[in-house]
Amino acid sequence: MTSATAAPSAFVPGSAPPLRLHLVTLGVADLPRSIAFYETLGLARRDRTTEGVAFFDAGGVVLSLFPRPALAADAMRADTGTGGFSGIALAFNVPAADAVDAALAAAQAAGGTVVKAGQRVFWGGYGGYFTDPDGHLWEVAHNPFFPFDAAGRLVLPD
Repeated sequence: MTSATAAPSAFVPGSAPPLRLHLVTLGVADLPRSIAFYETLGLARRDRTTEGVAFFDAGGVVLSLFPRPALAADAMRADTGTGGFSGIALAFNVPAADAVDAALAAAQAAGGTVVKAGQRVFWGGYGGYFTDPDGHLWEVAHNPFFPFDAAGRLVLPD
């Protein structure tokens, strides 16, 4: 078994496997438009052979795009449409406050909408928000208390 297919070592048969976030799937109205948006923001698309879905390497987590009606049907949920606050924000951290503003500008240039310009925030960092073409909310933040490791992952304090 290769490391790419090995089961997590903490899994014990008969018990629940440890929770890990591997994929985030966004239901989208127009798959080609959404693919272009995320490619313009610099995400690398992978597995181009699977039809009707797109997968992107998002730095240790996979971002997948799936047509919204098909995602709702797969989850056996009613599609209530877009609009309004969903109660979810995706987020990514950047190494400096000026990188927040650059990321927001890049999202807007790619077809997203800046909904909160970069600004100092109550917890001591700097952040802002944009939505993708389907209204999915993204936070971009510089958090001076969460540094990055050599692989670009956040290091949370103990």
